[in-house]
Amino acid sequence: MQFIQDNLMTIGVALMALYMLIWPGISRKLAGIKEVGALEATQLVNHHDAMVLDVREDREVAEGKIPHAKHIPLGQLSSRLHELEKFKGKPVVISCRSGQRSLSACKVLRKNGFEQVYNLAGGIIAWQQANMPMEKR
Repeated sequence: MQFIQDNLMTIGVALMALYMLIWPGISRKLAGIKEVGALEATQLVNHHDAMVLDVREDREVAEGKIPHAKHIPLGQLSSRLHELEKFKGKPVVISCRSGQRSLSACKVLRKNGFEQVYNLAGGIIAWQQANMPMEKR
């Protein structure tokens, strides 16, 4: 008991760090969002006619994007959902720089009736590290 009292701050910080590491995975599971790597994303596109949605900003996309990806910045997604209606019944792989904004986009799509939503784990960074193709605008 004395140890806990002497190290309360350290224990609190450790518990907070653990929470921050675990919560994103739990949140994705609760929201019904699956994560896929670059290879799985490619298989979804090639074999299941998945659409890739890039939610990065214009300046980021100008540096390169996944071939044939549709670009809608995250900040515009809610107002441009009508552009995605024809993909509601198909798998949608969502990408951003690192996988965080795309997670938010996944939640928006799920709330609007898209059932097959996949977050690209690690985003474009992981895509490039896997030596997957990129295209310039």
